Amino acid sequence: MPPHVVLAHAAYSTTPSTEQELQAIAAPSNAAPRVLLHSCCAPCSGAMIHEMSRLSLNISIFFYNPNIHPRREYEIRKEENKRFAEKLGIPFVDCDYDSKAWFERAAGMEYDAERGSRCTMCFDMRMERTALHAKENGFNVIATTNATSRWKDARQVDDSGVRAAAKYEGLEYWKADWQTNRMTLLKYQISAGERFYKQEYCGCSYSLRDSNKWREANGIGKIKIGGEEAGMGDRYFTNPEVDAEEESQEVVDEFFSSANEVATADDKEEREKLWNLYKERKKQQQAAGAEDDGLAAVNNW
Repeated sequence: MPPHVVLAHAAYSTTPSTEQELQAIAAPSNAAPRVLLHSCCAPCSGAMIHEMSRLSLNISIFFYNPNIHPRREYEIRKEENKRFAEKLGIPFVDCDYDSKAWFERAAGMEYDAERGSRCTMCFDMRMERTALHAKENGFNVIATTNATSRWKDARQVDDSGVRAAAKYEGLEYWKADWQTNRMTLLKYQISAGERFYKQEYCGCSYSLRDSNKWREANGIGKIKIGGEEAGMGDRYFTNPEVDAEEESQEVVDEFFSSANEVATADDKEEREKLWNLYKERKKQQQAAGAEDDGLAAVNNW
């Protein structure tokens, strides 16, 4: 691992990794890989950068996320990712905030289910631009930090990456299991060590809308953009174990189950009815003395 990365990650400790766990993240097949890592945010990039550096790879970060809304949230995430890259001595490519084009491509999909066709479009758009930049600037491997989060469908993310890379001869999309328990804990150890900003939703305006609806149904305060106070919980990452638990499969599955149920509605009025039904169910569970399942602690994408 390069000396500057060893120094930067010296404070982070993980459960001793088995050889099998280490082999789960194998180097790309391209000889002398030069990796362009599309990054959605600093918290999602930490563990991937750590692993790529462990494999002594040449890395550059590519920040292209026109989906992030509003602009203030976009700037917070970009500047933090940029500072992290500078600290590690890793080149950072700041691409355009092409939000108009993103909304144009999302037209007609405003009420699609999470992980549905709108998300596929979003991954495609970002990976297409990543692949183009890679080809034009001598990179032979692309990857994305979107693949690290359990809030994302890894297969959906990988399919977009594979499609984008296939457009250019000699370009490889690096597919690996970035969502293991080891990688998830490492991600949050780095995030806590760097005291990264804890974003409260995926990024797009529709995610912001649906996340706030889910919070309302669960009696949780609305999302806050920036500032020192979050809508719920801590504003910054501080406790790796607690943060990792917030991304447990149970928490993730419950959120998407409710969001996708609402997405079956044919119109806005029907959506409101379904959200109200979900809200009423949650109230009844609480009134019945149901044990706290930890789902109200969600504050981490």
